[in-house]
Amino acid sequence: MKHKALSLLLALAMMLSLAACAQTTPQASPSASGSPEPSVSQTPSAQPSEEGTADTVQFTDSCGRTVELPAQIDRIAPSGPMAQIVLFALCPDKFVGLASEWDPEADQYIDTEYYNLPTLGQLYGSSAGELNLESLAAADPQVIIDIGEPKDSIVEDMDAITEQLGIPAVHIDAYTATMGDTYRMLGQLLGMEEEAAVIADYCDEIYGETVSMMEAIGDNKANILYCLGDQGLNVIAQNSYHAEVIDLLTNNLAVVDSPSSKGTGNEVDMEQLLLWNPDIIIFAPDSYYDQVADDPVWQDLTAIQNGNYYEVPFGPYNWMGFPPSVNRYLGMLWMGALLYPDQIDYDLYTEVARYYEIFYHCDLTQEQFDALTANSIGKLAG
Repeated sequence: MKHKALSLLLALAMMLSLAACAQTTPQASPSASGSPEPSVSQTPSAQPSEEGTADTVQFTDSCGRTVELPAQIDRIAPSGPMAQIVLFALCPDKFVGLASEWDPEADQYIDTEYYNLPTLGQLYGSSAGELNLESLAAADPQVIIDIGEPKDSIVEDMDAITEQLGIPAVHIDAYTATMGDTYRMLGQLLGMEEEAAVIADYCDEIYGETVSMMEAIGDNKANILYCLGDQGLNVIAQNSYHAEVIDLLTNNLAVVDSPSSKGTGNEVDMEQLLLWNPDIIIFAPDSYYDQVADDPVWQDLTAIQNGNYYEVPFGPYNWMGFPPSVNRYLGMLWMGALLYPDQIDYDLYTEVARYYEIFYHCDLTQEQFDALTANSIGKLAG
């Protein structure tokens, strides 16, 4: 029911704008359940673009919607952080704005031209601010692109934005196992088939090699917990949306009755951590990694006693997938090197630098890599 909020809100805005010019609509309320909900702020009147009408193409998106688009697309807007990460690898020069601001420390990886783009907000969720339709219309993209796992209301949401702004919106499905297909579809959408094929092949390569490695390892997976939160007492539970990489590469001991789909995971207590007693713990960035060695409460855990705990690298995003996007491939590379060094045939710095070149258009130095992984590679450092 709540997923219809965007459609209803935009329909109301259209009625008001037709009756009394530019009025503002009530803001959508955050979901009480914490699930992603569409949110908007000021709503301008729709002003369909006159350009491209003589040279358009038909494109069918992942939800089966056939949308008329300009044959030449030079200006795009991502609908959210996941779309921003995926699209930035392929076509940063086409961005008219960002869904969410870069992390303050991202300026060492992201060119200033892209780092300082205006922030337009995101369609789903509230953590990065509301989608500002007035700013979005002013930025004048030729298409709004939503990427990720489709919401139940995705068709209504895409249609509502298209109708309100006169700017076509499309949705492209994206999952880690099939991200190569996502890029191939984006290549067709944007007329960048060759460029997209390079990224698609990379995604297929990393995922395929990781799956093959884990098939060889079989039942000998590392027993692990992924802890987060300011006290380290939240876990990414097995079979949750955010546990995809953990579940693929490890025996994720965090088995709970109702795995949370939120990035904050499931809250537990120290007694439960002791019952699981993992061999290895990884901490989310800015969690409890720096304090755990001096906290006597944690010393009964085998992983802490043996010094087998690490912090997930961060920059410009969390390598384990927050948001859950192509940064998960970095998580696969890192965890493969950390947990199964005898099973890999790559140098971690070389592969990470390759990723940064493809996805961030950045020449990662050894010094930057060392800073990124200072708390993350343990015995590999030697």
